[in-house]
This record gives sequence, C-alpha cells and structure tokens, in this order.
Amino acid sequence: MKLDDLKTLSGGTKTILDLFEQIPNRAQEFSASTGDMLFDYSKTQIDGDIRAALIKLCDDAGLADRREAMFSGAKINETEGRAVLHTALRNLDGGPVQVDGLDVMPDVLDTLHRMRIFAEEVRGGTYTGAGGSFTDVVNIGIGGSDLGPVMATHALSPYHDGPRLHYVSNVDGAHIADTLRQLDPTRTLVIVASKTFTTIETMTNARTARAWMSEGGGDPARQFAAVSSALDKTQAFGIPAERVFGFADWVGGRYSVWGPVGLPVMIAVGSNAFDAFLRGGQSMDVHFRAAEWAENLPVMLALVGIWHRQVLGHASRAVLPYDQRLLRLPAYFQQLEMESNGKSVAMDGTALEVASGPVVWGEPGTNGQHAFYQLIHQGTDVIPCEFMVAAEGHEPELAHHHRLLLANCLAQSEALMRGRSLDEARDRMAAKGLEGAELDRQARHRVFPGNRPSTTLIYPQLTPFVLGQVIALYEHRVFVEGVLLGINSFDQWGVELGKELATSLGPIVDGEEDTAGKDGSTAALVAYALRQRGE
Repeated sequence: MKLDDLKTLSGGTKTILDLFEQIPNRAQEFSASTGDMLFDYSKTQIDGDIRAALIKLCDDAGLADRREAMFSGAKINETEGRAVLHTALRNLDGGPVQVDGLDVMPDVLDTLHRMRIFAEEVRGGTYTGAGGSFTDVVNIGIGGSDLGPVMATHALSPYHDGPRLHYVSNVDGAHIADTLRQLDPTRTLVIVASKTFTTIETMTNARTARAWMSEGGGDPARQFAAVSSALDKTQAFGIPAERVFGFADWVGGRYSVWGPVGLPVMIAVGSNAFDAFLRGGQSMDVHFRAAEWAENLPVMLALVGIWHRQVLGHASRAVLPYDQRLLRLPAYFQQLEMESNGKSVAMDGTALEVASGPVVWGEPGTNGQHAFYQLIHQGTDVIPCEFMVAAEGHEPELAHHHRLLLANCLAQSEALMRGRSLDEARDRMAAKGLEGAELDRQARHRVFPGNRPSTTLIYPQLTPFVLGQVIALYEHRVFVEGVLLGINSFDQWGVELGKELATSLGPIVDGEEDTAGKDGSTAALVAYALRQRGE
C-alpha cells in the first residue's frame, strides 16, 4: 500500500454526516482510548476501508520494527548517527536501555535524582541567593530549551507552589530587559539552558543576566545553574559542576522537557508532580508499544494526519486546546512537527515524492473563535482541526465556566461537520422578514459548507500525568508520520543556514566589515540600519 493508492479512495468519500447515518455507532467505532483518555476521530471522512488502507501503510513501512529500534537505542537518526531516546528520560521503572552496549539508565536516574535534590533545596529555602531564599527563577534558553518548559509551566499552574518562573528566549534586548526589570538580583536564580553552551542567543542573554546580577548585589557564582553537557564551558562561565545538569546527544532539543531542560518546571511544581508528568509520558510509551494499530492513539492520530495532509492535500492543521493553561501548546507542537517533519528529502537522500508535514498553528479556545475561526468555517481552504479539552477544570467554584468552555468546544466540532445549507439560511432570513433578491443575497453570506473534519482529544482533567500523556502522544504521532513518509524526523538541518549567515553578518551589522559579497537587498538593508545609527 502506498499513499498514491489511498488517493483513489479519496475520490468517492462520503460526507461526514453520511457516514454517521450509515454507521449508528460510528463514534464508538472511530475512536480509541487509553486509560481515561479518549481520542475521537469520527468527525472525519475516514471510513472502514480507508482506515484499513491507512493501517496497511504501517505494516508496509515496517512501523513496528522501526518503533522497537527507537526504544532499543538503535541509531535511527541516521544523518547524525545518533540514537533517539527521549523516552529513556521518563523510563522511571522500565528496565535497562542500551546505547552502544551501555545501559544509559543509571546516568538518567542519577541526573534526575540530582535535579530533585536541587529543586527541593531551592523550593524549601535551604539553598539561597545573596539576599535570602529565591523568589524568582529565570530560565534562559531558546527553541526546545524554552518552548517545552514554558508550555509545561503554564499548563501546570494549579500545581505551582514554588518560586515565580520567568522565561527569556529572544535575543531582542527587550525580552531580557522587561523580564529582569521587575526582579531582585539578590533573590533570583538563573538557569542557562544550552546543550553546547554556545547558542548565540542564549549566551548573549546569559552574559547580560550575569552583569545585571553582579551590578545589583547578587552572586552569580551561587545564583546561576546550567542545563548543558559542556562542563568546560559552564566552568569557564563561572557555574560549578554540582549545579550543571547534562543530557546526552540522543535527546533532541524539542524532545528534552522530560530531563534537565524541565528543571525550572520541577522547581515550580515540585519533584512529585514532575514525576507524575514523567509517568504520564511513560504510560503513553507503554500504550504505543503494546496497542494494536486501530486502538493505538499515536498511530491513529498520525494516520488521520496523513489522510488529511498527504492524501487530501490540506496544507495546514489547527491545534485548538480548550484550556487557557495550554496557551503555549500549539507553539510547542508547531516546533515538534514542523522541525521534525518539515523535510523534502527521504531517508535515502532522494527527493520526497509526497508532501511533507503541514503548517501547524493554533490558539486556545474560546479566544480563537473570535479571531480566526471565521476562515476555518467559511474560508476557501479546508483546515483540519484538532480539539482537546478536559471534562472538568481545577476550580470547582467556577465549574460553570468550564461547562461553558466544554460546550463551546463540542459545538465548534459539530458546526464544522454540519455546516448550514443555503435553504436553511434562506429560511432564517425569511423569518427575519427579508424577501426576494435581498433574502437570497443575505442568505448566501450565512451558508457554512460543513463537512470540515476535526478530531477531539478529551481527558478527565489537566493533571501532570495527563500532560505527560498528551506530550508523549504527539511525539509518537510525529514519529509515526515520519516513518510513513520515509524521512528522518530527528535532524533539523533547516535551522543551520540562517545561523551561519547571521554569524557572518554580525561584523557587517556592527560596521566593522563592508558588505562585499552580499546581495543587493541585504547590503541596502545594512546600509539603512547603519544610517539610522548615525554610522
């Protein structure tokens, strides 16, 4: 079975409403669950034949073998010669994991133990800054060293009982200036997250934070920690080894929140809640390895994505969490998928013959309903939507808020499926007293095409365990899609060229070198910037 074969099935697809009429228990047949988490994909045009064909893709692509290769430490990141073992970071009691004949779990668990001790010392006030116990923690990182902990800190705010957390990622001086302005340099802990300790944005911000702390009476030698594997560089920066938490090269940045990159999250919510987060991820790993394809949440989520993007040609995908605390989740998934599967070359180096990953974007509901849902409902492009929502919130005194939130989430997926016909719109306008040409004109503006696909992930409540499940679910979804597309989901060469050019442009923008060899546009823009600076 190949993707091109599936396109022949798409030509005769029935509407989603037709499928519900033909299959009375469609909601049960076209959903999958693990524990208390339910994934409903019945509001798509996938029927039994299409699902069978999609599942055959998994077998033909050798997904089961590829999955076990990943979990067993094989170097499936072939362009970099690395294993892919972020799952080991949450393998709390799953046994040994071998890389090059060595069990990596003792080091993983030792680092986690050191993180727990340090986090609890900071939280409990036994480890302090120059001015006393820490009131604030600033995490300096970018990409996976920022998006993951930012997302998780927001998501787990009901469990946040430690110091206040702040995140700085952008090299734009406004970001660190606005963050540090409100803080006490004698009672702020700074965590610098960079595996190599050379990331230019991160190190620029770290040096600025160190100078701010020194000038304000703080003690950088005591009040800095690092998430890095470059002990020589962290020592040269002034951070002692006991406050450096490293991770191996088999953990990619966008998959790293489970380990030392999650240190600020652990400080915020405590080691017990962080362990629950890890166990949620581990539970999804167990499900992914054991469940049959049709009952396997990561696999079915991936197959729905393949159906919409590679078969039907829908170029973007909206991630719509109905939870304000998941406001950074769409951006997190954006990096996870677009950096992983935004490729045009197959594993063997040949040009990819099908479309690669979609554009992933979104915002929390209900905010998005008053922003971009107009285009989703009535625009000319079909945008598959992925809703997620909890059955209940964390504030019992505000339960009526959550019921309204849940109603809105379910209403949106129903509206996308049902739409509104021209006849229905005419009846509504006639009821308002319109008639003739004006009735018809007004009615046409109120037509909703309908038959627009969506999925819904629903769970009891957004707890640390559930958040771990959700993140691991989407990680494995990206992996499955990559296997089916025949690409390497674990390198990211597309980010390198811009970095190289930025390095070469630095002296030119500083006015130290001329623009010889640069294109006319770049040279003109540099000249404009220099003129504005009076140089």
